[in-house]
Amino acid sequence: MKAHFFTKLTMLLLFFCLFFSPTLAAAKKIDPHPEKPRVLFVPHDNRPISDEQTADTLRMMHWDIAVPPDELLGSRGVLGDPEAVWEWLEKEAPTANIAVISSDTLLYGSLVGSRKHTYTPAVIEARLNKFRAFKARHPHLHLYVFGSIMRTPRSAEASGGEEPGYYANYGGDIFRFTALSDKQETDGLTRREKKEYGFLQRLIPEAALEDWLARRNKNFRASEGLIALTREGIFDYLALGRDDNAPYSQTHMESRKLAALGEDLGPSRFQAMAGIDEFALMMLTRAVNDWTRTVPFVYVKYNWGRGGNTVPTYSDEKISDTIKAHVTATGALLVTSPKNADFVLCVNTNPNGKTYEANDRTNDIKPREGTKYFVDLVAESVAAGPTCVADIAFANGADNALMEALKTRDLLFQLRAYSGWNTATNSTGFVLCQGMLSSKMEPEAYDQLLLRRYLDDWVYQANVRGIVARQLGWFRASGAYSSLDERREAAALRATKLMQRFCEDNLPPFGDLPYLTVTFPWNRMFEARFTFPRPFAYQEYKARLAAS
Repeated sequence: MKAHFFTKLTMLLLFFCLFFSPTLAAAKKIDPHPEKPRVLFVPHDNRPISDEQTADTLRMMHWDIAVPPDELLGSRGVLGDPEAVWEWLEKEAPTANIAVISSDTLLYGSLVGSRKHTYTPAVIEARLNKFRAFKARHPHLHLYVFGSIMRTPRSAEASGGEEPGYYANYGGDIFRFTALSDKQETDGLTRREKKEYGFLQRLIPEAALEDWLARRNKNFRASEGLIALTREGIFDYLALGRDDNAPYSQTHMESRKLAALGEDLGPSRFQAMAGIDEFALMMLTRAVNDWTRTVPFVYVKYNWGRGGNTVPTYSDEKISDTIKAHVTATGALLVTSPKNADFVLCVNTNPNGKTYEANDRTNDIKPREGTKYFVDLVAESVAAGPTCVADIAFANGADNALMEALKTRDLLFQLRAYSGWNTATNSTGFVLCQGMLSSKMEPEAYDQLLLRRYLDDWVYQANVRGIVARQLGWFRASGAYSSLDERREAAALRATKLMQRFCEDNLPPFGDLPYLTVTFPWNRMFEARFTFPRPFAYQEYKARLAAS
């Protein structure tokens, strides 16, 4: 009788272990290949574009995507918590199918953390090894990883205050010194450049240069480790991005060496490419295409003039090379005829091949050379099929002349996707992905994403941002463009009013316009967050317009 009792007790204990153990219960829930998998997404910081706007693209497809709590991610003032994010990943992994991960977040805390951290090589190596152990514990999980090759800002102003303190005094000198170092390795230096190189070596404080290069060396070794993990089969794909760089720079030099190191992997598993902020969405798109066994066909059209041969500001290569790399990274293919394409990407470049800044006063609604040609090209493409626009004539915002023409010809919401934010590489990569994934969305969903880009890239970046920046001095208390501080709330209220007015004049009406709000989550004007209660229903508006 006693033996029978112990047998029943043992069976009960086994039952509880099997069905109430968190790990086994979670493992039991996982579907190895659902139609719409669960995705874990670790962005490289909590900026709206890096975090919520990227994740929302998959949400518009009704995919389940989980992101770490905001407080675990890096912000402008907090470099992030790598260990806490690792814990979050471990907790969520048993019920997920895919993980798209920023290596910068898991190694240094964030993208900014990768530039300012003080971690030792031993700590970084230990975190690298966690990837191997993590994959061993969760072999079912498909891992897509993106990381940055440290940028080389041209100046302290260009760094946005995200470099160590000494960059304020010697940023331009450090940039030039490393540009000459890169040129020395590839093309050699002229006699004059050799003298300049020696002068800069004496001018820049030894401690500052040693600190800057030592941190870069640690990150370079980490990138080598990520390539080795890819070779082992730990990652499905690895993308390393050349953040703000130039044809000659330390970033360009390091990218050359890393590309050569991973050459044996081939572009189907690894690429070192221009850009970085768009890489999260590129890896999410790659994951979607892999999961659905989709190979989208893309055809690219450029404005006349330099077109694809344009080398944009903040990049070190022709935009056509960047787009080719982006297409490959997403698992898509470039095709030679629009008739064979799933969608057409129209790229707005200046005929002279130059890239200007969107907040420059010359960025007005007056048509420039190439504007009419490009809008005709877009209209022709829209009439033939799905069309997207990469607006890269200006950096950090939309081309106002182009947007005025698209509005006048009622083309704004006939596009599948649009992008004109930040650098040219950011814009082309982002719009390429949203255009690619739009085929898996309802029209209302990609209209919502279009509105988000118009609010950010056109309304705010190219117009409202510059006005509020010039008016900051009107507000009482202290604060500046890059550190709003006590002027933050007043600047947000002013930006909100100006955006509402601009939208009334330039965008189709959406009912929640009076409730549109603008905030500055990073305490600076360079990026903003926009919220409004309900989705934008352009298709409904269009139907009402047709009926009337």
